[in-house]
Amino acid sequence: MSGHSKWNNIKARKGKSDAERSRIFTKIGREIMVAVKEGGANPDTNNKLKMCIAKARQYNMPNDKVNGIIKKNSESNSANYVEQTYEGYGVGGVAVVVKCFTDNKNRTSSDVRYAFEKFGGSLGSSGSVTYMFDNKGVVVVEKGDTFDSDAAMELAINYNALDCEDDEVFTVYCEPNANAVNDLVSAFESAGYTILSSGVEMVPQNYVQLDDAKRETFNKMIDKLDESDDVIDVIHNLEEEDE
Repeated sequence: MSGHSKWNNIKARKGKSDAERSRIFTKIGREIMVAVKEGGANPDTNNKLKMCIAKARQYNMPNDKVNGIIKKNSESNSANYVEQTYEGYGVGGVAVVVKCFTDNKNRTSSDVRYAFEKFGGSLGSSGSVTYMFDNKGVVVVEKGDTFDSDAAMELAINYNALDCEDDEVFTVYCEPNANAVNDLVSAFESAGYTILSSGVEMVPQNYVQLDDAKRETFNKMIDKLDESDDVIDVIHNLEEEDE
C-alpha cells in the first residue's frame, strides 16, 4: 500500500501545470539550500545534497537552476532558512505532518494553521501524530516492459534493502539515511533502471479511509497547504483511492 500511495502522489505532482511545477521547483530549491548550508556545496561529500539533486532530476528541474541554487547558497550572505514541522489531524481523523523550510516562522505557522482550520482540521503538539509513521529510506523504481522483479529484488537485497513492494511500481525500503538511499539509487541506475522518486520519508503504519465528501474536504486542505512555498512536503495516512 505504501508504494502504491507514494506513486499516486508522484504522478499527481508530475502532471501539474507549469505554474505548479514552478512551485515544486521552489520547494526543491529550498531543500537544496538547507542541504548546502548543513553540509557544504559538494555532493560527493554531502549525501543530503546528493539526494536533493537526485530529487530535482526526477522532477526534471533544469541543471543550471540546481547549480545556481548551490552556488548562491554556498555564499555567506544567502537567506537563513530553518526546518519547521507541524503535526495535526485533518477531517475524519487523518494524521497529517507538514514539513516546511522557512525564513519567517510566524508567517509559516499562520499559513499552516489557517489551512487546517479552514477545512475541518486541527493542529496538535509536537509528537501528537508522528508516532503513527516510520522513518524509512524509500526508492521508487519504474517497471518497464522488460522489468524483472526477481532481479530487482536481488539487487535491492545486495544493497541492504529492508523490504520491497512489487505493485504498479517497485518500491524499495532501506535505512532512513541519505547514504543508504543514495547507494540504492546508484545501484539501480547503474543496472539500467529508472528511478521515479527517492528520499527519506515518513511511511504510515496504518491508513484511514474517508467517504467521498470528507475526502474532497481533506484534499482541499492539502491543496491549500501546498500553495505555500514554505511547505516542502505534506505526509498523511489517508488511503489512496483505487484507480
